Amino acid sequence: MKIDIYYINAFTDKAFRGNPAAVCILDGFLSEELMQKIAAQNNLSETAFVVKTDKQYKIRWFAPGGEVKLCGHATLASAHLLFNILDQELEYIEFQSASGLLTCKKENDAIVLDFPARPYEKIKPSAILIESINVEPEVVLGSDDYIVVLKDQAQVINLSVNANGLKQLDRRGVIFTAPGTDVDFVSRVFHPKLGIGEDPVCGSAHCELMPYWCGVFNKTKLHARQLSPRGGELFCELEGDRVLLKGKCKSYLSGKIEF
Repeated sequence: MKIDIYYINAFTDKAFRGNPAAVCILDGFLSEELMQKIAAQNNLSETAFVVKTDKQYKIRWFAPGGEVKLCGHATLASAHLLFNILDQELEYIEFQSASGLLTCKKENDAIVLDFPARPYEKIKPSAILIESINVEPEVVLGSDDYIVVLKDQAQVINLSVNANGLKQLDRRGVIFTAPGTDVDFVSRVFHPKLGIGEDPVCGSAHCELMPYWCGVFNKTKLHARQLSPRGGELFCELEGDRVLLKGKCKSYLSGKIEF
């Protein structure tokens, strides 16, 4: 059996930057076991599996450690592949996913994703969380991930974490964030439970961050930067219960999986 596969760097327009995603185009979804094996073999933060229906596409995402319900960068990469390589006549895409309908549209040389905003609540941090980091949080929020708000960008840059400790927490992972020096806010994201140490650029994390930071800054359009070693830029807008994420992609390679 042969499957077309593409590696695309998301939330960047440069090679070796942003978050690399693998995208597999299928006639129908493979077994979960096989898709998980492919994602583990790829060893990227996510692999997207895309199936065309009559007027839409279906999408599923697998990290090395399991399937995820929402993934921004691999959706952006999938839309880039469809818009720029496989069907250049497209202007708008609808993806059916585990998180509902996700839409993507072209905007000049970028792509805008329409994703669900994620609610949060202020919580008391657990001892395990505090013991797993080298900095004192300003506030801790609970959403799909833990959101740890720090004082400034320097603390985010100099952050050190104990991945084994973070694995013991009861949410997907941990987002660390602070006001930026030349952008509105910055972040770093860790998902060790999913087999991902530091996520290079996480779109779904910004669905959690935007409701918080829009409240802090009292505006709905924000420029964000993820401060992983690869780094990435996101232009975000909060529209009610939706978050619009705008970013670019850079194709890296294409080939075939054979098994």
